[in-house]
Amino acid sequence: MISDRIFGAVVTLVALAYIASATQIQTSFLSDPVGPKTFPMLIGAVAAICGIIVVLRPDEDPEWPQLQTLGALVFSVIVLVCYAYALKPLGFLLPTAVTAAILSYQISPRPVPAALAGTGLSLGLFAIFKFALGLSLFALPAAFHG
Repeated sequence: MISDRIFGAVVTLVALAYIASATQIQTSFLSDPVGPKTFPMLIGAVAAICGIIVVLRPDEDPEWPQLQTLGALVFSVIVLVCYAYALKPLGFLLPTAVTAAILSYQISPRPVPAALAGTGLSLGLFAIFKFALGLSLFALPAAFHG
């Protein structure tokens, strides 16, 4: 319960600081009747209300994951960061297949189904993104297509 209360207090303080910074927005003479300050102030007010509710009505103390689970999460984040950096030089298919296979293996440690899932996701997502959504993706590294 204490972690929820701390989180709620931090959210409330950040929301109040956000509202205070929204009051500093300069308005031009050609602004709409609501003005540019209203939307950020509404967002800050909703966040402050949510933070206060969390402080007043916290959940039971959570059961934090074991160290092994936290290590798996950190590893997943590292894999996803490497994926983001690998997309441009290596194209879409290879990095997506490898990343999806690694993450699938973490969910169910069976190598063949993980590799098939990675390959299937890579090809399926490429088809959806390239042909259905019209995104300009490169399937392979730039060196392969000049």
